[in-house]
Formats: sequence, structure tokens, C-alpha cells
Amino acid sequence: MTEPVIIKQTVKDSVFTNLFSDPKYVLELYQALHPEDTTAQISDLKSVTLKCVFADHPYNDLGFRIGDRLIILVEAQSTWSPKIVIRALGYLVQSYLDYFAEKKIYLYDSKTVDLPVPELYVIYTGERGDKPDYLSLSEHFFHHQPCCLEAKVKVIYDSKHGDILYQYITFCKVFDEQCKKYGRTIKAVEETIRICSDQDILCEYLRIRRNDIMDIMKVLFDQDEVTRGYIESKVEEMKDKVRDEVRDEVRDEVRNETNENVIRNGRAAGLNTETLMQLTGMSKEDILKII
Repeated sequence: MTEPVIIKQTVKDSVFTNLFSDPKYVLELYQALHPEDTTAQISDLKSVTLKCVFADHPYNDLGFRIGDRLIILVEAQSTWSPKIVIRALGYLVQSYLDYFAEKKIYLYDSKTVDLPVPELYVIYTGERGDKPDYLSLSEHFFHHQPCCLEAKVKVIYDSKHGDILYQYITFCKVFDEQCKKYGRTIKAVEETIRICSDQDILCEYLRIRRNDIMDIMKVLFDQDEVTRGYIESKVEEMKDKVRDEVRDEVRDEVRNETNENVIRNGRAAGLNTETLMQLTGMSKEDILKII
């Protein structure tokens, strides 16, 4: 029987990146965040490569400039973590440095410069419960102490019915439901695509990019297989090492206990130290300690 293909737990993040690699959907995202701006066009968008200042590669997050705004949207999260604020802040600082370089802005003169106004967001697809509307740097990391630095990340739990945010969040929730039924398998992905298509959720995207989505799953699975194989081999090595160490410890304990009994019983029977040394293979000093 063929083993089911297991899907990586960050699959939604990868679909998130794939979805918003299309400027059409980025514009829809912006319109969902700023419905008051009815004149924005795709040509107004400028993609921003988000690069974590702590690592040497891009992450599965979204950044773009439009007008006087710099918008950073942290990858969809199903696990709650205030550390999102730190990551978003790191992206923001790096994006401003890239902006200075692009505009050839010199930072060491006295001229005032206009910066795009930052907006920080995170999509959270888990259960909301009593979680807040914003994640605050000062609240979560400085315990409300007065500080020269602050950053707030707006948490998006839901959106207006039908807009791109609502559709993406619904896609995530349908995927989670199907994983509960079928595990993290291709079957769960196929059912997610079918259900969302029937409900007009990301319908056009899923129809056009279906093959891309399936390829994403397979690639992630292959990566997981390599990682899982490596981890399993290391676990087996550790098991063998621990097993050998325990076996040696038990053997030494049994040997020592047996020798102690031989020494005590031999001594009671009147055997001298030299004879006990021959029977146990122990030194005279060790035998005298036991006696």
C-alpha cells in the first residue's frame, strides 16, 4: 500500500507567498486594508523584498510600497507569538535602508527626508479567543516601561466577506479542517481546493494555479523527507550510543556487586586477601576498601 504524502505544516505560508506574488492580488489586498482609496492601480505598487536582518535570505512575508505608504504583512500565523513584532520591526528597518539606497539619500547631512509611512500587519488564522487587536513592542517586551522605541502590528483575524483577505483566511481554515479529517496529505489539499472552488473562495487563483499549488506541496514534502530522514538517522545513532552506555553501566554494576559478594563470603569463609585477588581480579586496595 502506498504511503500517503505528508504535507509540510507551513503549507499555508507558501500558498500565501504564491498568491501575493501576483500584483493583481496585492492590489486587492491593499484595497481590503484601505477601502477608502478607490484610485489605486497596479502600476502604483512597488514590491519590497523583505530580508530578515538576522539571516541571509528572504522570508515568506510580503512587503510593498504604494503612494506614501510602506506596508509589511507578516506571514500567516496559526501559532500565536508576540515575536512577530520583532520580525516585522527588523523588516521595517531593512526596508528603510534599502529605500535610502534606492533614492540615494545620504544619512549624514542635515536635510530632512520624507519616508513612506509604515503599516505593520499579521494574518492570524488560529482561534482568536481573547487575543488583542494589536501586538505592541513596549507591551510584550518592555512591560509598558517608558521607552524611545515602539512598534505596533495590527492582527488580522477576519475581513469583509468576499475580499481577498477574507478568502485567504477562509482557505486556511478549510485546509485545517481537511487536515483533521485526512492528515497533512495531498488528499487534504485536493479537498481544500474542491471545497474552496465550490464556495467561490480564491476560485480563479485555485483554478489557474492548481498545478503550482500541488507542486508546492510535493516540493515541501521532499524537503521534509530529507529532513525527517536525517533526524531519524541521528536519533538512531543516539539510541545506539545511549543503549551501549547503559549496557556498560549495568554490566559494571553487576560485576561490582558480584565481586563484593565474593569478597564478603570469601572473607567469612577464611580466605586471605591474595586468594580474593585471584578470584575477583581486583587490586588489594579495592578489596580492603570493601572489607
